[in-house]
Amino acid sequence: MGKGPARLASRIMQDDRFRGVQFDAAKVEEEFPLEVGTTFHVLRVLSDKVREAVAQDRLPLVLAGGCISAIGTLAGIGHSTGVLWLDAHGDFNTPETTISGFLDGMALATLVGRCWKNLSATINGFRPVPERQTILLGARDFDSAEKSLLDHSAVTQISPRAVHETSVVEALRPALATLRSLTPGIYLHIDLDVLDPSQARVNQFGVADGLTVSELLDVVRLVREHFLLAAVAITAYDPSYDEGDRALEAALKLVRVLHEPH
Repeated sequence: MGKGPARLASRIMQDDRFRGVQFDAAKVEEEFPLEVGTTFHVLRVLSDKVREAVAQDRLPLVLAGGCISAIGTLAGIGHSTGVLWLDAHGDFNTPETTISGFLDGMALATLVGRCWKNLSATINGFRPVPERQTILLGARDFDSAEKSLLDHSAVTQISPRAVHETSVVEALRPALATLRSLTPGIYLHIDLDVLDPSQARVNQFGVADGLTVSELLDVVRLVREHFLLAAVAITAYDPSYDEGDRALEAALKLVRVLHEPH
């Protein structure tokens, strides 16, 4: 998935309609690389890049290999915001509940302040997002302990089935109305594996019964209608799993919707 951001950026830059998009990247090196420590060092660099974009009155669009990038993005935004997290997975494990040790599987839990508190505090500007200001959309694959944590949290969960059985508007309207009463801004986090694999195979973690590309685009349009976008992330794209560039084209459609005038 680390190869995804460069592939996405290259494709975006080939599209004439994105001539005003400004790309920025940084190479991060450490004398003593550490799995978790180096990850949080990258998040500190990312937070500075996001902060620069915000200062220039630009919308930060983060193309990231992993979902843990959200911690750096939220730190760079620099103010309280709501979160709409689209993902096939809960990302709500903690070091105590995980059975894989996969750091990205703890991303949402870290974002709301349930784990990695000391390391998160080393990222300038990071403040945990209140759980009641957080919506998890599209998740359908959970570890049992993770699901228990989610079900006993204040995070609002909306399943793909709720979208399929009604519509994007009907499924999201109550949760978005509540969130809008708490904050005018929103961070939109899109793990592309929220899509059903029949629509696009995004990475090795694909799970059936996900959203269609059309539904995902409708979610983005709906959010833009009702919130100020503080930042957007597109994550977890592994080009080696992408048959016929369908995931790449879905991501490009997302960026086009973000670029549409209100």
